[in-house]
Amino acid sequence: MLDDPEHRGWLAVALLVLITVLTRAFFLLPGQQPRLPGWLRTCLRFAPLGALLAMVVPEVALNQGQWAPQWQDARWWACAAALLTYFGGRRNINHALFAGMGVLLGLHLALGW
Repeated sequence: MLDDPEHRGWLAVALLVLITVLTRAFFLLPGQQPRLPGWLRTCLRFAPLGALLAMVVPEVALNQGQWAPQWQDARWWACAAALLTYFGGRRNINHALFAGMGVLLGLHLALGW
């Protein structure tokens, strides 16, 4: 049965579904919210920002693996606008994201950067 590639494919899909359901339902099974230490709660608060930075920084700072900052790059201006909005305002990440995306889109549409 496992010699047939089609059966192996269906078995792999079934195992992936089972693993996904178990890992997603892990926090729903206890019935009450798990008690986390304070340091872990603090770390988890910053996890989305860390993930966002891990995706954005290499995209902005590198061009095909090489350090290539140019003043005509709209990504640099978008990052500057986001940082200025975040640190100049009420430190709201949503406002910073909207400002950065607005500048990126505006420069891309207006100047073709």
